[in-house]
Amino acid sequence: MTGSPLDLSETIVAQATAPGRGALSIVRLSGPNAHAVVRAAVDRWPSAARTVTLSHVRDASGRDVDQSVIIRYDAPASFTGEDSVELITHGGLVVATTVVAALIARGARLALPGEFTRRAVLNGKLDILQAEATGDLVNAKSRAAQGVALRQLDGGLSRRVLALRGELIGLEALIAYDIDFPDEDDGPIAPARIVAATERIVSALEQLLATSRTGELVREGALVVLAGAPNVGKSSLFNALVGEARAIVTDIPGTTRDAIEAVIDTSTIPLRLVDTAGFRDALDPIERLGVEMSESYVERAAVVLVCGDSDESMLGMRKALDGRSHVAIIAVRTKSDVAPPTAAQLAGYRDTLAASATVVVSAETGEGLSALLSAIAHVVSEGTGRQDVDAPLLTQERHRYAVTRALDEVRAFRDRWASRELPAPVAAVHLREAVATLEDLIGAVDVEDVLDEVFRRFCVGK
Repeated sequence: MTGSPLDLSETIVAQATAPGRGALSIVRLSGPNAHAVVRAAVDRWPSAARTVTLSHVRDASGRDVDQSVIIRYDAPASFTGEDSVELITHGGLVVATTVVAALIARGARLALPGEFTRRAVLNGKLDILQAEATGDLVNAKSRAAQGVALRQLDGGLSRRVLALRGELIGLEALIAYDIDFPDEDDGPIAPARIVAATERIVSALEQLLATSRTGELVREGALVVLAGAPNVGKSSLFNALVGEARAIVTDIPGTTRDAIEAVIDTSTIPLRLVDTAGFRDALDPIERLGVEMSESYVERAAVVLVCGDSDESMLGMRKALDGRSHVAIIAVRTKSDVAPPTAAQLAGYRDTLAASATVVVSAETGEGLSALLSAIAHVVSEGTGRQDVDAPLLTQERHRYAVTRALDEVRAFRDRWASRELPAPVAAVHLREAVATLEDLIGAVDVEDVLDEVFRRFCVGK
């Protein structure tokens, strides 16, 4: 039976740790019959919630399949808000699978992706922003992404959105007072007070929306592309920056026919480093596809590292970069241990390529690698503005869309209020739409499609 994520009467089970060889695995159950299902499969049961008991787990025929540690959680004091159980089993491919099968045989259903977290949302243990942060934390590829996800899980973004919602409701109240009680002793609300409150909200929404670029960079990494002619040391530099041999390094031009990616973790924005095929006039159809892919990466890059080991290979990239003046460039003279460039040569690279910086490196000795990473960080920062990853950030397209829509509604109210082109009750409809949009963002929603989209990317067991 496939089951439905909306049917909270069912008890669900899944392995919560990644399958494969390891010391331990965790099997998780949640639902109204979670305790009964496990009790039917074990010979010892915890006497109280949040205590552990060592017990044998048996399949439907009564055969032992594992000796596991059983942890019991009583509703509502659990992750999902339901009766829950976690079994810490031995690791490996077989043990957890047979334990899950034994529990399914006793009435549990295999959980769908993200169903445990979805139940936590439906039972009021998390809002949708916190649920998304759970997925972001699991998928984090850098310390920055980890930190942002933890702060969102702790409710940082939720509190900011709720504060904005509260300000909008307060503005609605002012409008309602002005509409319903215009002849009170204090008189109607001064228009300047309405305008000032509206401008404050517009400014706050604009500031929140501006974090979406940093949020995207934290999640995906700033795209840093190594570009240059074949055999100038791009792959060696890529390997040196990444710290492991990810790219094939040979003396044969055109070895890298496809883009190779790796993420370099930094204390602020992670760098998505891409080693591309060398720029050249390729006759082989497959090599031509590689060159076209390189050109596509350059178009989308936050920074392009133009790599070369000679004046010819460095300055020859000027033609390849024609029409891409929007791309930030760092000129990287490679193989400095073989033929170090002069100051005049470096100045020529900077001027000809319109480079933001010029760095001399050697993948062999490690010379210049730290300086190159610093230069990349500086150029990324200049291109994206100040990146405060400690503040609440909009990390997903859903967030950006919702805040943009709320901002548009508040601006529409402001313009119509100022021009008096609509009656106040009609203009105030824009405020109500803005409030509803922020409520949708944080999880006060009735539309199941939103929940489906949020949880479809989760792993089973989470």
